[in-house]
Amino acid sequence: QVQLVESGGGLVQPGGSLRLSCTASGSFFEINVMGYYRQAPGKQRELVATITGRGNTNYADSVKGRFTISKDNAKNTVYLQMNSLKPEDTAAYYCKAVPPWGTEYWGRGTQVNVSS
Repeated sequence: QVQLVESGGGLVQPGGSLRLSCTASGSFFEINVMGYYRQAPGKQRELVATITGRGNTNYADSVKGRFTISKDNAKNTVYLQMNSLKPEDTAAYYCKAVPPWGTEYWGRGTQVNVSS
């Protein structure tokens, strides 16, 4: 089992920055992939960014150049630094972890609101 605890999020003005973090705990030796997805009202959940155990990253085109995903292996924590935020970034952001046995574990989500 893997438990995910998310933090960060909140209300920010357009052009501002926020940092999300997600810490994994439980019975595992390593996590293959961790990342963030988001879901806006009335829309499907979509990929934001992922990072593998080796540090390979993948970003949605809409956030490239603005968001940066990183990780601290010792803390089993992934960070999503979000800069130059836009109103269209408003959504619930969900952390996902995939350990070697392939099961997907999701956090409860944290709300990000970008508004003036």
